[in-house]
Amino acid sequence: MKDSRVCIVGAGASGMVAAKVLKQRGIPVDCFEIGTDIGGLWRYNNDNGRSAAYESLHINTSRNRMQFSDFPMPCDYPDFPHHSQVLKYFESYVEHFALRDCITFRTSVRHIAPREDGLFDVTVQARSGESRCRQYAAVIVANGHHWNPKFPEYSGEFHRQTLHAHDYRTPDAFRGKRVLVVGIGNSGCDIACEVSRVASKTFLSARRGAHIIPKYIFGKPLDRVVPRWVWQHTPLWLFKRVFNLALRISRGDLSRFGLPRPGHRLLEEHPTISSDLLNLIGHGKIQIKSAIRELQGDAVSFDDDSVEPIDAIIYATGYNIKFPFLDDTVLNPKGNRVPLYKYVVHPDYANLFFVGLVQPWGSIMPLAEQQAEWIGDLLSARCSLPNREVMLRDIDCTNSAMQRRYVRSERHTIQVDFYRYLAELKQARRHAAKKSSRARPHLAASADSRRAA
Repeated sequence: MKDSRVCIVGAGASGMVAAKVLKQRGIPVDCFEIGTDIGGLWRYNNDNGRSAAYESLHINTSRNRMQFSDFPMPCDYPDFPHHSQVLKYFESYVEHFALRDCITFRTSVRHIAPREDGLFDVTVQARSGESRCRQYAAVIVANGHHWNPKFPEYSGEFHRQTLHAHDYRTPDAFRGKRVLVVGIGNSGCDIACEVSRVASKTFLSARRGAHIIPKYIFGKPLDRVVPRWVWQHTPLWLFKRVFNLALRISRGDLSRFGLPRPGHRLLEEHPTISSDLLNLIGHGKIQIKSAIRELQGDAVSFDDDSVEPIDAIIYATGYNIKFPFLDDTVLNPKGNRVPLYKYVVHPDYANLFFVGLVQPWGSIMPLAEQQAEWIGDLLSARCSLPNREVMLRDIDCTNSAMQRRYVRSERHTIQVDFYRYLAELKQARRHAAKKSSRARPHLAASADSRRAA
């Protein structure tokens, strides 16, 4: 092969760990970052325009569950660090593993095109406007999935202030106003809680009920209450019952707070984690509203037949998965669905990988690390992939299982259970290592093996 270099798109947490894993294996990498520094989502006011971090943001998975395996977070960090502490940790990670030399900043990836010889043509553009194209043996996409805001459509028009949670930073602009937050996910609850402390009235609109889960249960961080083996091996039906009982004991019945009763069981939707929401509802600072029926200029009508005058709407309504540098013929994430093997490998291009493209019950970082290790194994010819038909069957089975378990929504297309998915990745690495006769997307691959044979 003319060039064995690997292109990495993005220098957020997933791109950084991918660069580190490949560098340690002696695989040359070029990582391109559109911003001026590393950190992605976790760099507040990142000049790449992709960060959704607000000033008060803290992680909702605990420190020990978020850290990389070979680089622990400082022991003096709190259980749930502030985004500035997370960024400092990532900056230390990059310095410790000397990753800056392989990252080109202020440079966007404009186009990635597969070639007949198995390579990829990657076109990048600097902020100066200068473009260049280079061939790469493999590509790792780590551009994140929380940067392209999704707005709902309603009848009518709203003539006052609107913004998406992606662009929310501080509550200052909402002081003394009547504010409607749309969406009862993690960002929606965080923002509603913060805005309610300065707004004259805060409403939180939800299309359906949600299971509100506190950050601490029985005095311990949520993700450290239950041992790993329980998450991994307990039958799902039994785990749901025990978890639900523990929540009802520690938190009570949500209907007492005016929240709509969820039409789904626990663990059938991405978790909404908040320790403040119920208190602020109880204090009268937040009022729960049903789904929006119509926008009425300077007011909003709801499905419960109520109408409220509103000064500002904040849409915490999720994101679209986008790969603007890939043609739809290569990968089209319509409806936020991404037909990838284990959410990592493209079944038609065995050297096109994705890292961090999952939505876990838990933190993405350790999963991205294990995904990167698997990719490193594949590129180093330490293991191989099953054939295309097997990968497609696995993708179909995964999608079917997700549709059976989760609420039907574009929010639930890349959902994984942390420990079970971690074990699945490790099993894929061990299992593939035994199948030495199968094609590998390693750096000496030919055009004939671009498709996993």
